[in-house]
Amino acid sequence: METSTIVFSMSVLVVVLGLVGSDPDPLQDYCVADTKEGTRENFYNGVPCINPQNVDISHFATSALSKAGKIGIVFGFNVTLTTIFNLPGMNTQGLTMARIDIGPNSLVSPHSHPRASEVAILLKGSLLVGFINTSNHLFTQNLRPGDSFVFPKGMIHFLYNTDSKVQALALSGLSSQNPGVQMASPAAFATCLTMPDEVSKKLFQINDQDVTKIRMSLGG
Repeated sequence: METSTIVFSMSVLVVVLGLVGSDPDPLQDYCVADTKEGTRENFYNGVPCINPQNVDISHFATSALSKAGKIGIVFGFNVTLTTIFNLPGMNTQGLTMARIDIGPNSLVSPHSHPRASEVAILLKGSLLVGFINTSNHLFTQNLRPGDSFVFPKGMIHFLYNTDSKVQALALSGLSSQNPGVQMASPAAFATCLTMPDEVSKKLFQINDQDVTKIRMSLGG
């Protein structure tokens, strides 16, 4: 039952995202990704295509979102994405889909997608979701199974499982093949080159001990 519900929800998301896609329009019917050639370095309007004569139906289907992912330790959630490697036919189509598994009383921490709008459909459990606009106004909503919510492009947003016992499941669609993600807390405390302590202390009005504790808890 859960798998069929996910398949139906994916179909709805594909239709919606096809109307609002933000990536450049493809110049052909499809461009099934050549996964041997696709890298971050050559990601321009998708990655290179395989020979159209070698395309078959399997390139346009995936079961990547049918199973729950491993819940993380720190925040208690997992995001499983469709990519050119598990769904080659999505290349140049201007969309990404995601399965979001959120543990009881756990949080998908505030983050943003710089290149995509996002629409989420709650399939199981209960969620408090929200985003913050550029005027620092917070929009929040409690979701029940079947409810949907849109996160505008580039806005910081979160998803919080308000149930202390039941794991939540949501399906999300993003209007870019390469939406990008920037998590607010790691961006501040777990960067590759550490942000100067004085900057962190002044920004968050905390002391040296607080900076150290937060960095350690986030793996920075």
